[in-house]
Amino acid sequence: MSTTESIPEKVRDVVNIELPGFEVPAHDDQAQEIDEQALTAEIKDLLREQDAVLVAHYYTDEKLQALADDTGGYVSDSLDMARFGHEHEASTLVVAGVRFMGETAKILNPEKRVIMPDLKADCSLDLGCPPDKFAEFCDANPDRTVVVYANTSARVKARADWMVTSGSGLDVVSYLHERGEKILWAPDRYLGDYIRSKTGADMLLWNGSCIVHEEFKAKELEELRAEHPDAKVLVHPESPPSVIEQADVVSSTTGLINAVKTLDAKKFIVATDRGIFYKMREQAPDKELLEAPTSGHSATCRSCAHCPWMAMNSLVKLRDALKSNSNEIDLPRDICERAVVPIKRLLDFAAERKQEIYGNNDA
Repeated sequence: MSTTESIPEKVRDVVNIELPGFEVPAHDDQAQEIDEQALTAEIKDLLREQDAVLVAHYYTDEKLQALADDTGGYVSDSLDMARFGHEHEASTLVVAGVRFMGETAKILNPEKRVIMPDLKADCSLDLGCPPDKFAEFCDANPDRTVVVYANTSARVKARADWMVTSGSGLDVVSYLHERGEKILWAPDRYLGDYIRSKTGADMLLWNGSCIVHEEFKAKELEELRAEHPDAKVLVHPESPPSVIEQADVVSSTTGLINAVKTLDAKKFIVATDRGIFYKMREQAPDKELLEAPTSGHSATCRSCAHCPWMAMNSLVKLRDALKSNSNEIDLPRDICERAVVPIKRLLDFAAERKQEIYGNNDA
């Protein structure tokens, strides 16, 4: 199935650039018959033998998240995964997530080997922002400061002035707005529009979206809220405005996990990838979690609240990549040198403002 982007009526000032379609991988519902205990033991041995540490994103399969925790690795968002890899002494980083996350890890750790279970695990935001088209967009708007979301390729980051996460975007754009700068934003139009609504900044938005968050349905969410009036609604800002408007909390993945843990409520409706439920249940085992609707009246579910590219990660693929020394992220040095600039600009900005950037953002 291919997809092309259309500009939503409620999101203004979105650039209408014709983009190539891309294939959305089908969910693989056929579980392999494996000796999970033996497989996990084999992976642990391979990690030790290769001086490797496993970092996994919140949206990957809970078995991968559990393995990362159990082996001294880390489960978090993409920037924090890369930061952990930079601080860890391991010479090899194994990144369970989607390709831009492996690239970000490589950018911040150019001296280390970075491998992934599946290099074909992509991201609709990344695929929807081709570097050549993005470069044309930048060239056509030279008076604007280029701010890109973490969910972009190394080559797109290499063209940016700033990289932000969903947890840091508000602060960075507010800072730039106060300086009188006009923003060129890419790629998620919903996140960009949410930040613009909060800051009042002059933002020209790229026409991209996440196929998971875009599919949360406002009408069906209203109906679910009516069935569960005591539930708090947690929404990721990559969602459509009509869904964000119903939220009790709008935040990054880490922020949503913290909300489940700290809010005085027993039930939550969660509008983000359901892979996050593993950490939510770990942090707040007494809370009830409900998935926000992604299908309903006349709707066709493409993601069903779980990224199909994230689903391409598995224990078997992880084992195979380690055994064969394959799936290594390789980036040109000049791209790494340029792409690290907007990332470090974000980290320096956070340090100057004495903010704990890693504990409150997402990619």
